[in-house]
Amino acid sequence: MNLPVLVELVRSGVVESTHRASVVALRPDGSRALALGVVDRPVFPRSSNKPLQAVGLLDAGWEPVDDEVLALATASHSGEERHLEVVRRSLAAAGLDEAALQCPPLLPLSEPAAHALLAAGGRASRLTMNCSGKHAAMLATCVQRGWSTEDYLRPDHPVQQAMTATIERLAGEPVAHVAVDGCGAPQHALTLTGLARAFAAFATGAGTSEAVAQAMRAHPGLVGGTGRDVTALLEGVPGLVCKDGAEGVYAAALPDGSAVAVKVADGATRAAVIVLVGGLRALGVQADVLDRVGSAPVLGGGVPVGELRPTAALRG
Repeated sequence: MNLPVLVELVRSGVVESTHRASVVALRPDGSRALALGVVDRPVFPRSSNKPLQAVGLLDAGWEPVDDEVLALATASHSGEERHLEVVRRSLAAAGLDEAALQCPPLLPLSEPAAHALLAAGGRASRLTMNCSGKHAAMLATCVQRGWSTEDYLRPDHPVQQAMTATIERLAGEPVAHVAVDGCGAPQHALTLTGLARAFAAFATGAGTSEAVAQAMRAHPGLVGGTGRDVTALLEGVPGLVCKDGAEGVYAAALPDGSAVAVKVADGATRAAVIVLVGGLRALGVQADVLDRVGSAPVLGGGVPVGELRPTAALRG
């Protein structure tokens, strides 16, 4: 596939690196305001699926103890103490502890949190793994529904089947493939257009969709963490819901039903938010935060000597 170069890194006036990507931006009526690259080919949205999975857990009958627990179910959290406290609360409400989690041990995504943990004699754990909030929510759903917890990651487990059904309902298309995600849970492939459509449906829906969207908007610091662009976007664009995913995926939607989905071909996470900002601007979104996260300085000797920025193809 000859995908367009949408992001470039310029150092001292020379283009040093480039990133090819695909992006689709849908208007409220579902028509395309922007479509670059391949937007009808299935990709793994990775953690961008988490808000949709959280809706699926509510559809399955999960009753979270509070909105913070619900927000953290959508998160790839940074492993800060506030995140860990909410995961513990979610597990405790279900009569469980960290031992029930089946995500792999991982240090916090936050470098300060990871350094503090190691300095205190701690080590990587399932609790500090960035997907532990989602895993705690899946386990809590199993307990409340009387389903087994030992095999909750099996694709044919009722909790996984419930989330798959909701993802397909929101996306308006069948899941193309089911793989194993980095956290060990099933991962569902959608087209970029389907992912954008799912976020639009989730951002504008009532009932379980509305509950998840409201929790994310109310607790942006739990969805990401200190210094994270996903948190900055949730805080800086009124009504926005958005979620980053591994391997260069990002998705977002607004209360009017407009939505964006992004996949960077080489999986570079640094490029994904820049492409997302380009999609939001194609929809007419204006906010100071877009200027802050829509490019990034390139340093040389500790001072700016260039930038990571959108190309003319993305700027239109």
